[in-house]
Amino acid sequence: MHDIHLHYIEKGSGKPLILLHGNGEDSRYFKHQIRFFSRSRRVLAVDTRGHGKTKRGTKPFTIRQFAEDLAVFLKEKGIHKADIIGFSDGGNIAIIFAIRFPEKVENLILNGANLYPAGMKLWAVFPVWMEYGLLSLVTRFCGRGKRRQELLRLMIKDPYIRPSDLRKIRSRTLVIVGTPGPSFPFYGGSDSRSHICLSERRSFSCRKTTTNL
Repeated sequence: MHDIHLHYIEKGSGKPLILLHGNGEDSRYFKHQIRFFSRSRRVLAVDTRGHGKTKRGTKPFTIRQFAEDLAVFLKEKGIHKADIIGFSDGGNIAIIFAIRFPEKVENLILNGANLYPAGMKLWAVFPVWMEYGLLSLVTRFCGRGKRRQELLRLMIKDPYIRPSDLRKIRSRTLVIVGTPGPSFPFYGGSDSRSHICLSERRSFSCRKTTTNL
């Protein structure tokens, strides 16, 4: 028996489209996308384990567990195959899900995903390591800060995906990356076009980012 049920926002009808948010966020991150895509699609934006209104549960707090949670969710909703959009950690979840359950993914859209933490810029990851280390000491003596520590752990110890495993992804895949920024396509450096079948690269030059589509 699964230990949790994912909270979600559902709107529209038609071909299912799953939206996966990033670290520390929830389904409300996609409010503009839900409104737009629900005109022609059945949109389901989920709160992943320990995020938003979804309980933490007792199982591991890892990207791979989040992918397993998504598989259970799709089964509960009677969805056999769907398009998936993942942002940041949501993109990492989508990658793992597409590797482990390739038959359940029609199209895959990845925005800001990474294969492993080591590819992130030092100036960006160093404060995360510092805060994680401090919280590791605090949580030894009291329970305060444990949730924050788990969120930070996702950033510094997950997901560790081998580039060779990307060959298991069978869906059409779009990887979105902005310029200037990290090397295409995933933090960690490997060019996914040589690993993901039917993949497509799209780069955008912009002065600022927005969540609107």
